[in-house]
Amino acid sequence: MKKLEEYVRSIPDFPEEGIVFRDVTTVLQNKDSLKMSIDQMQALLDGVDFDVIVGPESRGFIFGVPIAYNLNKAFVPVRKKGKLPCETIEMEYALEYGTATIEMHKDAIQPGQKVAIVDDLIATGGTIEAITKLVESLGGEVVKIIFLMELQGLKGREKLKGYDVDAVIQYEGN
Repeated sequence: MKKLEEYVRSIPDFPEEGIVFRDVTTVLQNKDSLKMSIDQMQALLDGVDFDVIVGPESRGFIFGVPIAYNLNKAFVPVRKKGKLPCETIEMEYALEYGTATIEMHKDAIQPGQKVAIVDDLIATGGTIEAITKLVESLGGEVVKIIFLMELQGLKGREKLKGYDVDAVIQYEGN
C-alpha cells in the first residue's frame, strides 16, 4: 500500500512561481487515502482529553466531522463572516494580501470545554491562531491542534507557540 504522502498531488509554480501547491483533493478522491488520512489524523488525538472538535470551512469540516463522529464528540464549524445564522463572535486575521474574518456561534463553546482543532493544512498559521482566540474568548481551552499537512517553511507553528500542534505529513518548504 502507498504511503499517504504519495497520494498528495504536488503542483509546482502554483499559484505563483516558486510555490509548490499541495493538493488535498487527490487524497479525498481515493477511498484508501481518505480512510488513511482520517485514521492517521485521529491517531494524533489518542490519549487527548477533549470535549469538542472545532474545524474551519471547508476542509476542516471534511476531516473534523468524521473524526468527531468516530470519537463520539461534538463538532463546531468556523465559517467566513456572514455564513452563520445565529449570534456570532468574530475574529479578523491577516492574509498574505489583506485580511479575512471568521466567525463561530456565540454559544458553540461552553466555558471549561476542552477543544481539539482540526484542519487540512498549516501554512502561516493565521487562521488557526484566530480560531484559538475565538475558542478562548468563549472560555474554552485548546488542548490539541492537528493537521493533515504542514508547510514547515512558512513557520505557522510560531503563531501557535504554547499549543500542542501535530501534523501527519510535514513538508520542509512552502
